[in-house]
Order: sequence, then C-alpha cells, then structure tokens
Amino acid sequence: MKNNQGLVRRRGRPPAFDRREVLERAAKIFWRRGYEGASIVDLTDAMGITAQSLYAAFGSKAQLYREALDWYRAALGAITPEALDAPDAIAVLSALLRDQARAFTDPAYPPGCMIATAALGCAEENDPVSAMVADLRHASVALVRARLERAIVEGDLRPDADPVALARFVGAVIQGLSVQARDGAGADELVAVAELAAMELARHRA
Repeated sequence: MKNNQGLVRRRGRPPAFDRREVLERAAKIFWRRGYEGASIVDLTDAMGITAQSLYAAFGSKAQLYREALDWYRAALGAITPEALDAPDAIAVLSALLRDQARAFTDPAYPPGCMIATAALGCAEENDPVSAMVADLRHASVALVRARLERAIVEGDLRPDADPVALARFVGAVIQGLSVQARDGAGADELVAVAELAAMELARHRA
C-alpha cells in the first residue's frame, strides 16, 4: 500500500523488538551526538527498527530520549542516595569522582557523560528536553549536598564547611571531566584531575 507521497507503507503490526536493547542503542546515539544532533534516521539505523516502529513504541523522539536517559541512569550513570551512603563523605565523594573519570573514558561507550553535558544548548522548541536534563543534574547536586550536610552533623566535615558550594564544586568537576573526556583526555589524565578535586574536598574534613 502506498501513501500520498508514493512511499510503501507496510501492513500489520510493526515487528517486535527487545526494548532494553534498542534503548541502549538509542542512548549511545544520543550520548555521542546530542539530542538535536541525533536524527531519526541515525536512531532507527542504530536501533534496527523503522521510524514507524519507533513512533509506535515511544510516541516521539523526546519520549525516546527520556527513556534512553532512564536506561543510562539505571545501567551506568545515576548518583543515588545508596551510592553516597557509606561512612566518610569525603572518601565517598572522592571515590565517586575517580569512578566517573574512569567511566567517562571507558572505550566500550561514547566518551563523557550522557547527562552531565547533555542538551546544554537547544533550539527553543526543545527547551523542555533541556530543562528535563538540567533537572537531573540539579537532583544529583542536591543528593551530594544532602550527603555533605549529613557529614557536618555527624562530624565528618568541619562545621564551617559550605555544603552548597562543595556540592556545586563536585557537580562542576563532573561536568568538566565529561567535557575533557569528549575532547579526548585519557583515563589517567582525568583520574589525576579527580585526585586534585579529592584533595580540595579533604581540606574540609573535620
């Protein structure tokens, strides 16, 4: 059957696929090219599905991006309360920065972080996507801030330590590591940066 443009339209339901697998493939395209840089053709080629199947399964490119981010956070990139819950907040955050430096240069994945430097500049019509990713970054900073505030109460940090500024510092370092990884910095170079950041955090230890 042909539509008005003469393109062949398949009858019946789109072929089934493994949703988690195609989300991983889509995430890698978004991760490497950004939301606006990833075209529907790029995505469907990587996912091994038709555009019809993409829209039938996900509704829109924006919704696919949201689910791809969910995949990324679940599989690789989320900062969770559990991850920050171990004793000694400085040791926990220092290890987090070292781990991020290594993860951002893992050759199995695109360089950098899909969230830390995602959708920083979008066309006006994509502002909701940019705001969504910014909210994820804000949430990560808030978790770090809460852990630092707890550390002050528990006596791990000096009482005059500024948890807001320190949390922003950690977030800025993570974003910087992501940019540097995308620019080609290696794991050893980024771990060295993480070590310097860890030294700065340690200055605030009680």
